[in-house]
Amino acid sequence: MDKTHTEQLLALVEAKGIVRARDLNAHGIPQTYLSRLVEQGLLQRVARGLYRLPDAAVTEHHSLAKAQLRVSHGVICLLSALAFHRLTTQLPFEVWLAIENKAWAAQEKRLPLRYVRFSGEAFTEGVEYHTIEGIAVKIYSPAKTVADCFKYRHKIGLDVALEALRDGLGQRLFTVDRLWHYADICRVQNVMQPYLEATL
Repeated sequence: MDKTHTEQLLALVEAKGIVRARDLNAHGIPQTYLSRLVEQGLLQRVARGLYRLPDAAVTEHHSLAKAQLRVSHGVICLLSALAFHRLTTQLPFEVWLAIENKAWAAQEKRLPLRYVRFSGEAFTEGVEYHTIEGIAVKIYSPAKTVADCFKYRHKIGLDVALEALRDGLGQRLFTVDRLWHYADICRVQNVMQPYLEATL
């Protein structure tokens, strides 16, 4: 193997935390170096097309960074977003991702993904960027996530949505006005109103 390419690749992985196989193209590094360095124990394959250093520091949100790299058009949502914002006691074993109605849904055995299809403003509004292990990860804001939870209460459970509503208001992660804005976008104002009134 070319020593220069090996050094470039290892430096790239160290700088980015996680690299995608296609990231190598911009640096002129052949993708065959990935499998060779994995065989030598210098890199670790963490999911299809995703690699990191074997001794890399792994955070509690590592799976979110992996999911974002695997599905760049997706947004972390519902239970995964609640867990990130510490608005639930649930520990999802899947990464919940919002994608647009006609978007491609990648499947990954090493990384369980749960897709929910959003459309229009319900998909584009309320997106925040959080840096996790050097990766810019798209996650819905606390207020948008709570509104989404009421919209998808049959998937995640009304009790989870109510817990998130109480905790979000209690921790002052959002205002009632901001929550109401997203409730309007998600068309759940009528559903949320009695629970919101009981919480205030």
